[in-house]
Amino acid sequence: MSEILKVSDLHVYYGSIHAVKGVSFEVHEGEVVTLIGANGAGKSTVLNTISGLLHPKTGSVSFDGHDLKGIAAHNIVRRGLAQVPEGRHVFLHMTVEENLEMGAFTQPNSTIESGIADVYERFPRLKERHKQVAGTLSGGEQQMLAMGRALMSRPKLLMLDEPSMGLAPLLVEQIFGIIRELHQSGTTILLVEQNAAAALSVADRGYVLETGRIVTSGTGAELLASPAIKKAYLGG
Repeated sequence: MSEILKVSDLHVYYGSIHAVKGVSFEVHEGEVVTLIGANGAGKSTVLNTISGLLHPKTGSVSFDGHDLKGIAAHNIVRRGLAQVPEGRHVFLHMTVEENLEMGAFTQPNSTIESGIADVYERFPRLKERHKQVAGTLSGGEQQMLAMGRALMSRPKLLMLDEPSMGLAPLLVEQIFGIIRELHQSGTTILLVEQNAAAALSVADRGYVLETGRIVTSGTGAELLASPAIKKAYLGG
């Protein structure tokens, strides 16, 4: 599998706060890789730096063989990297279908109809609600919409930031079922998630962040079986 994302010695600050301290990792095509860690460990900061919403003080991000330094966030999307942000951030006053159309802003108009059809096949609930205003959807439906909107850009890499946040257990199960399906269909995914058990159960590999540093890594199965990970993150 070829490497699609390489993060090297990333240091990110919020003012004087050193939020990310020398993080390095890679993602290969077709993998699900997860970053797990407690709230405030720096997971979302890493994703936002990769997608161009934040800028590192030092270090580099290479995507699909190209350095992303100085490239605007919307142009990073054009290169094939899509992020589903924490908290979903769908366009609340637009319909489901209008939200999906917004996700295709980097794509030729001729592909939009087939893209929407693909999303509806993957998320039948969205098809049922296609004329409904997004702000009236449930939290789980909004998460599906945010994922569908990102898929409309036909990404080479899909980044998911806390997809289970605020959802009931049954909906968390559904969302992770969809992540498994995406993985099986060949979608490359970088997943940030506080629900470590759910994340590691779908991940090929995982990295554990503590206070801005990667402290351990391994396959999803290895980390799930680790006594230290069980104790710290899985309530074991």
